[in-house]
Amino acid sequence: MNPLVPEAIADYIPNVIQLTYLLASVLFILGLKRLSSPATARSGNMLASLGMFIGVLVTLFDRNIVSFQFIVAGVAIGAVIGAILARKVKMTSMPELVSLFNGFGGAASALVASGEYFRLASEPFGEHELGAMVVSLFIGALTFTGSMIAFGKLKGILGGSPVVYPGYKIVNTALMILVLVFAVLFVLDAENRIFFLVISGLALLIGILMVLPIGGADMPVVISLLNSLTGLAASAAGFVLNNNLLIISGTLVGSAGLILTMIMCKAMNRPLTNVLFGAFGSEAAGPGGTAADAGKTVKEVTAEDLSVMTAYAQRVVIVPGYGLAVAQAQHVIREVADMLESKGVDVRYGIHPVAGRMPGHMNVLLAEANVPYPQLYDMDEINQEFKKTDVVLVIGANDVVNPDARNDPSSPIYGMPILNVDEAKSVVIFKRSMNPGFAGIENQLFFGENSYMFFGDAKESLGSLLQSLKEL
Repeated sequence: MNPLVPEAIADYIPNVIQLTYLLASVLFILGLKRLSSPATARSGNMLASLGMFIGVLVTLFDRNIVSFQFIVAGVAIGAVIGAILARKVKMTSMPELVSLFNGFGGAASALVASGEYFRLASEPFGEHELGAMVVSLFIGALTFTGSMIAFGKLKGILGGSPVVYPGYKIVNTALMILVLVFAVLFVLDAENRIFFLVISGLALLIGILMVLPIGGADMPVVISLLNSLTGLAASAAGFVLNNNLLIISGTLVGSAGLILTMIMCKAMNRPLTNVLFGAFGSEAAGPGGTAADAGKTVKEVTAEDLSVMTAYAQRVVIVPGYGLAVAQAQHVIREVADMLESKGVDVRYGIHPVAGRMPGHMNVLLAEANVPYPQLYDMDEINQEFKKTDVVLVIGANDVVNPDARNDPSSPIYGMPILNVDEAKSVVIFKRSMNPGFAGIENQLFFGENSYMFFGDAKESLGSLLQSLKEL
């Protein structure tokens, strides 16, 4: 019995706890529902956070495993780290931060399973408990190392290109089979700690070897998948601890992450198996590919010329990409849009599902700059409008506007749904250089008859455009 609870009401505590968990679960579901729209996403995040706060608070009074001194110290340290990250991490680094969150979530689940196993090693386990321990340990450890590799790729520490070696698919498959063998042995003989430790080591190794062959262009899918795995690991940890709230919340995260992963794969027109095992980008063409060899040239545009093109246009569509985030140009582009709107121009934003390095990256970036939600259009909506658009401003996007995905069957991205910006009357591409995007593929859009290049840092280039618009 918990010493903090009066004996007179101790019998009612289990029911109260489960009802509170139910309330927290409802808040999770409502919060997740409101996250489906940018207009309600902030309140949805608050509802889900409130649900988690309630769940954690109730669990602290329900359990008496660790003294409150350690719990308070852990909460304080975590709160300080979280507050610092919230204030210091730039929007461009958000994908890396999400990878770290996924990794730490997986590590926490693996540690919970390990802690329960070694704490209760002398007691008999049921088969379902052992199965939950193996799942939580395996997925949690795999997610941790996989997320750390994803972090290294996104941060540029490891490079964005796939890292492959002969027979890597066979090695990964063999390791997975080996894990299944040791999992069965562990369930049959849980007292043998060697099995538990071997599963831990194999899971950590598999996480590394699975993410290394995945290129930078597929990072949005990988982040979403790792997020799903983190949820599944947490749900399994809930079965280990017999905690209904952890089971429900983990399942919600796992299912939502898996749905988002499928949406990302559909947006790239590639199955998940191809993303995980296709080593996409390892054989892609580098800078200066076929078009440059054929003697094709690009047309450059100045800020003064572009100000005239956009100011006298009826409709301008802005297509943001990761380059916009890198340059921290979201506020300047909003000022440009405001200036154009004051001149009577219809301004819209076209958002590709995998633009940037994580799902929803561009939406969050533009929301930070207070871009009106009604101006944001997804790919299917905006693609119908490009033929009626005078000017498209492509800012830092590359692979998601490459017409080879539609026109060249030999292209690695052929069949991938793209933003059909080349159908507009004029397309202006803001870019530092002619280098390819994450996929390492030359973009034929640069050489189009209606295409113009605006070279330079996106923030500085947009600043010069804004100044020209003011002077016009």
